Amino acid sequence: MGMIVFSSREYDRDAFTAANAAFGHALQFQESHLDAQTAILAHGCAVVCPFVNDVVDEAVLVALRDGGTQLVALRSAGFNHVDLAAAARLGIGVVRVPAYSPHAVAEHAVGMILTLNRKLHRASARTRDGDFSLNGLLGFDLHGKTVGIIGTGIIGRVFGGIMAGFGMTLLAHDPGTPADDLIALGARYVSLDALLAQSDIVSLHCPLLHSTYHLIDTAALARMKRGAMLINTGRGGLVDSRALIGVLKSGQLGHLGLDVYEEEGGLFFEDHSNALLQDDVLSRLLSFPNVIVTSHQAFFTREALMQIADTTLGNVKAWFDGSPRNQVLS
Repeated sequence: MGMIVFSSREYDRDAFTAANAAFGHALQFQESHLDAQTAILAHGCAVVCPFVNDVVDEAVLVALRDGGTQLVALRSAGFNHVDLAAAARLGIGVVRVPAYSPHAVAEHAVGMILTLNRKLHRASARTRDGDFSLNGLLGFDLHGKTVGIIGTGIIGRVFGGIMAGFGMTLLAHDPGTPADDLIALGARYVSLDALLAQSDIVSLHCPLLHSTYHLIDTAALARMKRGAMLINTGRGGLVDSRALIGVLKSGQLGHLGLDVYEEEGGLFFEDHSNALLQDDVLSRLLSFPNVIVTSHQAFFTREALMQIADTTLGNVKAWFDGSPRNQVLS
């Protein structure tokens, strides 16, 4: 089965090549992002495998259909970058990887919390310069504090379990059925307003939908406890990035950790160290000492990469065997 993997890097090639030993697909790897200009590269490939910042809108899907593509096999859990209605009209199937290593993302969120709280990034830079003072590095005990978990799917539940291990009080918000394992840890499901007002740390683990776009906006940030910490390892569009600058300047928001950013397309996963950063909002956010930004790195563990590759290739086989799995419908 001919399959092209867009936005691929060496680590993608290694993981997919290893996993493909069990499937035997004819793989092509393309470093370019998928968009209206590069879709022609998929001509003759029955399967196209995009990543999170690729463009899979109607124009791209038409070009893919005309080139013989039958299936878009996402190697991500999120699918907000795909025009599902257009795919359905064009007869192109869409499948995804609903879960790979929830521990990878949850643990990265915890790492951001510890780094921001104990100012590990600043302390490391200081000691390298011979400064061993402690001024400005004061943190707080996580034990006894309250963490708010927005989105209690598998990643949110794993995250909650880790934070319970620190002795934190768990608040949760999710429109779906409450998670029994979180409740067993003492979590209380509350309204979004109550979670924001009571939490010392708020961590986002929900999908990006119309209902969650800019879930954390100016009004939501104003409802948060003054000096609280916000962590986003979900999707960039969950947070209104422009609204963050004012609350950081005023001290309303005490700490910010972003692994995703709503304008990350064309920026994250690339080396721009020899160029001026053109995104004024991101540049301003990076200037704050109480902000850390990682470039959509939370998923990036050996275990997660292998699970992503294995599930993606298995989805392709299942689709063409006539038993689709992990299908995304409009």
